[in-house]
Amino acid sequence: MVYAALLRGINVGGKNKIDMKLLKKTFERIGMSSVVTYINSGNIIFTVSGQSKTTLSHLLEETIHTDFGLQIKVLVRSLDDFKKVIQSLPETWKNDQQMRSDVLFLWDEMDNESVLNHLVINPQIDTVKYVPGAILWSVEKKNITKSGMTKLVGSKPYRHITVRNVNTTRKIYELMEVTETSMTDPSHET
Repeated sequence: MVYAALLRGINVGGKNKIDMKLLKKTFERIGMSSVVTYINSGNIIFTVSGQSKTTLSHLLEETIHTDFGLQIKVLVRSLDDFKKVIQSLPETWKNDQQMRSDVLFLWDEMDNESVLNHLVINPQIDTVKYVPGAILWSVEKKNITKSGMTKLVGSKPYRHITVRNVNTTRKIYELMEVTETSMTDPSHET
């Protein structure tokens, strides 16, 4: 099965530094296959059979602590989980000069529509939508300082989410699909 591991808070502001090449080797050492990393912010696509997402999260957190000495939270989502988020994501949402659009991936204990009640949302400028597993949030960049997004840090849900912009989210999904295709069609080059 194809999964993405989303590591929370690595390589941000010079803290929790992990080299992606070494992280890839760690994943391979503990039995993950077809391991691909994407950008330096902790996005790892891999395949493995017979383990639940919760088991994988715990295994990866323990192994990262052992190999790198860091307490990093790891959220594991399947290709199907990502597909549901992608299907809910408006195609017009971008992360560019005019728009900031993010996907706030939720840990299971926070994965409920009521999570929106714990966020500061400015309905005049913020477009916010809950989908199972994530919160989709978009705002025009000219309004970013007025957005509730700026108040996310320190909110109750903050410790139970990991954020990826929509461009990164779409690319992770694309890489997961390529991995899935290469599993079902060995002649397909990755």
